[in-house]
Amino acid sequence: MKNLLLLQHPLAQHHLAALRASGTPPEEFRRLVRRLTLLLAAEATRDLATRTIRVQTPLMAAPGAQLKERLGLVPILRAGLGMVDALLELLPQAEVWHLGVYRDERTLRPVEYYAKFKKAQPVDVALVLDPMLATGGSALAALGELTRWGVKRIKLLALIAAPEGVKRVQAAFPEVQLHLAALDRRLNRHGYILPGLGDAGDRTFNARAS
Repeated sequence: MKNLLLLQHPLAQHHLAALRASGTPPEEFRRLVRRLTLLLAAEATRDLATRTIRVQTPLMAAPGAQLKERLGLVPILRAGLGMVDALLELLPQAEVWHLGVYRDERTLRPVEYYAKFKKAQPVDVALVLDPMLATGGSALAALGELTRWGVKRIKLLALIAAPEGVKRVQAAFPEVQLHLAALDRRLNRHGYILPGLGDAGDRTFNARAS
């Protein structure tokens, strides 16, 4: 699939297996999300633009590079919050713009309830963060908002995706890069990824709805 980059790394597969396991406790689940996000982010930021600089080492001046674009992290609330800290370790200068979208469990359609970035100057590159790309509804809502905001380069980072969601995103936004740790089999009739890992938000924050 065009613009789909699947993370092929033994460490990613190792951590992903533990992430999927139903017995993994919330604190370990959060650590695993962080580790996988770091691996994913290293690949997703490979083509960021830099400028040449010179730095003074203890011994002499040396050439170096510095990122030159404004970067925005856009976690889709709430599960996307679990990916933010890992990216801020790599990109401490990045701006964080939250987007609140939830899925109506009856219609499986996204409902947006929060988006603050619309009033600011658009960033050069936006990284949309959501652990699960299932039906693609939330991702489409986010990508639509960022496009209307005026962002020229958008990347979507997800730990696990379903083919149905990937196809919807690529059909609507073919220029957006998708960076995934795993592409799973399919969705079930409730819109959950199989085999997946359940609800990433519930498992991250140990807050399961009754």
